[in-house]
Amino acid sequence: MNKLKKEEVSTEQKNNSAMTKFLNGIEKVGNKLPEPFMLFVYLAAFTILFSWIIAQFGVTVQEPGTGEEVAIKSLVSGEGLEFILTSMLDNFTGFAPLGLVLAMMLGIGLADKVGLLETAIKSTILKAPKSLVTYAVIFVGILGNIASDAAFVIIPPLAAMVFYTIGRHPLAGLAAGFAGVGSGFTANFIITGTDALLAGISTEVMQSMDSNIVVTPVDNWYFMMASVVVLSITGALVTEKIIEPRLGKYKGEASGELEQSTALEKKGFRNAIITGLVFIAVLIIAIAWPNSALRSEEGGLVPSPFLDGIVPIILFFFIAIGIAYGVTVKKIESTRDISGFMGEAMKDMSGFIVLIFAAAQFIAYFDWTNIGTWLAVSGAETLQAMNMTGLPIVVGFSVLTAFMNLLIFSGSAQWALEAPIFLQMFYLLDYHPAFIQVAYRIADSSTNIITPMNPYIIVVLAFMREYNKKAGLGTLISLMLPYSVIFFVIWVILLIAFALLGIPFGPGVDMYIN
Repeated sequence: MNKLKKEEVSTEQKNNSAMTKFLNGIEKVGNKLPEPFMLFVYLAAFTILFSWIIAQFGVTVQEPGTGEEVAIKSLVSGEGLEFILTSMLDNFTGFAPLGLVLAMMLGIGLADKVGLLETAIKSTILKAPKSLVTYAVIFVGILGNIASDAAFVIIPPLAAMVFYTIGRHPLAGLAAGFAGVGSGFTANFIITGTDALLAGISTEVMQSMDSNIVVTPVDNWYFMMASVVVLSITGALVTEKIIEPRLGKYKGEASGELEQSTALEKKGFRNAIITGLVFIAVLIIAIAWPNSALRSEEGGLVPSPFLDGIVPIILFFFIAIGIAYGVTVKKIESTRDISGFMGEAMKDMSGFIVLIFAAAQFIAYFDWTNIGTWLAVSGAETLQAMNMTGLPIVVGFSVLTAFMNLLIFSGSAQWALEAPIFLQMFYLLDYHPAFIQVAYRIADSSTNIITPMNPYIIVVLAFMREYNKKAGLGTLISLMLPYSVIFFVIWVILLIAFALLGIPFGPGVDMYIN
């Protein structure tokens, strides 16, 4: 028996060693790439050259949905040069994550600089069972999509702080938080804006074929609720069995035990909680008020001005609790101190702002040339030409979507490209459009954390460098790849299980059209 156990341990060590070598290889190769700023500069230059080469062959593609014939546009042309010069500032200032991240960091940065976040962690997480911390981080990360993209800015750095505080590697916490937010983005216990957005696109596509078919925001609800539980467990195991053993013990500059909270800090934390509860209570009253401006015209919350304005609401929340704490601990004695702490937080984001300038140009060039649309449609047509049937073709569709997500980060934009092709194709095979929508969502979500088109990769990399100054894209990708691959595989297995066992994906929604 002991011999058998030793053999099992030996095999596990070999497997871990092989996995570690593979990930170390990815990190090594990835970190040989240029610095992120220059990498995006080179990618933009490559896009310019590639668009010129493809345009020489007169390549066109029929845009799904509209049926419009669009050509690959060359940036090496009069029109292209005009676009490069006239759009540069708009590409930068109009880059959605820029305003979101900077606005969020005004609030979060204030709470951090006055010491609230550190005290909150010491007063809560340190008292919780350490065995549950990893599961809690992944779970909160997944549910964080209710705050939309703001979750990418809030959860990963807080997760890193949590892990560091309890003596674990902060990069493992950051990776777990990013995995929960990014790869688990589409799952939740409640209906979110993503459900409504994708269902709206699916319904619009199906109306051209069968006006009786409507995909509603709750049609994937049961599956997504189950996904939260499955992915929380999966993400925690990946963190503890793969990521942390590979990272080892943290020996960075931030190492060292945090001191216990003082009586004044505890009082400040108490006042911050009271302020936060009052803020939430006022918000609930404002939402519940008759004919509230925060609800939609129909009285609902999905979609609604409340969800559209979730980022400013979260910003004001952090400002309120940050001020309450800062005033109590006497770090804020005048309004000048508030702007001072916010300014310090903005200084920490200077590197991110520089990176965003280059990244915004590359993404804008790639979108303007129609290269992404051409590659997406070509891949879809290839899969359709394989003429397969049954679950294998659905899994093949998910695999294709996962690869396409490396080129198109926006889930709604990618679904708008794929839905007109695949929903109609699978409808002819009697598959329910809501089922195909699920197959799309799991692939799109799984690869969010490894696609270079994800602008929040830059944000997470900036947070990562607070703990490892030498960290590069290779470091980040090697950390996130296990989550991406394993999440996708587990999700596909869950999809197949639901389908074969006849478990509804939502109210009245099965694999086939009834």
